[in-house]
Amino acid sequence: QVQLAESGGGLVQAGGSLRLSCAASGRTFNSYPMAWFRQAPGKEREFVVRISASGDTYYADFVKDRFTTTRDITKNTMYLQMISLKPEDTAVYYCAGDLKYGHSYYYTLPSDYITWGQGTQVTVSS
Repeated sequence: QVQLAESGGGLVQAGGSLRLSCAASGRTFNSYPMAWFRQAPGKEREFVVRISASGDTYYADFVKDRFTTTRDITKNTMYLQMISLKPEDTAVYYCAGDLKYGHSYYYTLPSDYITWGQGTQVTVSS
């Protein structure tokens, strides 16, 4: 069974940093597009960043120059390094993989993905 598992969330002060991990099991995700999304209370799940099969990245405007996603092929794990965190970054962060047939052109929609992790809470205090 293919699974994704996020970790690394926590409570941090504004201006601080966190690194989230998304560990894949069941098969390798290294050659497939993957993405990070987040969902704040009372809001819809929103796109953060996606990484293509070739390693190209595409970021949401609100996280540019603050968040960086990378992959460790040897560990079948994707990371999200977050710096200069703001209170508005508070949300549950999810990783996603396995694009659906007929996905959107930039595959930045939650509906583009089949496999999801359980999420990890990030709370940024002011």
